[in-house]
Amino acid sequence: MKRNLFTFAIAAVLMLMSTSCVTKKQYVGLQNNYDSLRTRYGTLRGDYNSLQSDYNDAKVALAEARTQNKSLEERLADEQARNKELKEQYAALMGSYDTNLKQGSVNIEKLVNEINASNQYIRKLVDAKTKSDSLNQALTNKLTRSLTREEMLDVNVQVLKGVVYISLADNMLYKSGSYEIGERAGETLMKIAKIITDYKDYEVLVEGNTDNVPISRENIRNNWDLSALRASSVVQELQNKYGVDPKRLSAAGRGEYNPIATNDTENGKQRNRRTQIIITPKLDQFMDLIEQAPE
Repeated sequence: MKRNLFTFAIAAVLMLMSTSCVTKKQYVGLQNNYDSLRTRYGTLRGDYNSLQSDYNDAKVALAEARTQNKSLEERLADEQARNKELKEQYAALMGSYDTNLKQGSVNIEKLVNEINASNQYIRKLVDAKTKSDSLNQALTNKLTRSLTREEMLDVNVQVLKGVVYISLADNMLYKSGSYEIGERAGETLMKIAKIITDYKDYEVLVEGNTDNVPISRENIRNNWDLSALRASSVVQELQNKYGVDPKRLSAAGRGEYNPIATNDTENGKQRNRRTQIIITPKLDQFMDLIEQAPE
């Protein structure tokens, strides 16, 4: 429509020019109108082209939007399918778990029974240890209270791992260089024998120890012989003089091979020359506990 109006204006100007003469002033006015119309036409054409471009862009955008919308729908369908597959896998897993649980119920029950048996056995061991610790402590307290201060200088009493150790210095027990019991040891051995007699459920091991100084006397070949003979002398003294049941007694010699101090000094050698009376619960009590141990 705008294009037709421009064409009509041009035609009118030409008709005026052809039918009559115009003044210069009129010609200039017509020229200006022509230029103005031409400029306006150019502007309108530019607007038209811009609108056409926008329209084309809109069509492209719409097409892309439709394509994108279709892609989202496809993605949604894919995700729904994946979700369904995951649910099916979960259901299958739960079914498998229930089956395995039923099949393994016997093993689980067996394991629980074994754990309960183990717990009961542990309680028995704890009870036995508590009882043993209490008896050991009572024995130790009773013995140390019966000894004089002078005797305590040559006697050491301690409890290690549930065992009572009574360590006696050799210069208190024996005559010099001998395995015969001296008079000085009588009072102390009597007190120890009384404790041993009172605690009838304990075994008694007497163990002789020496320093590393070699010895060679008639009927004594070396420190093995000396340590064993000294232990045997204490055992026989406890049995014959103080009435300890010999079935509860044992004698052993360890020579110079169980030192508690260095043999490089006189004080160290003196500490190593000792006889230990080792008091332990009867082994049959522990054997009974071992037999009760769950397999």
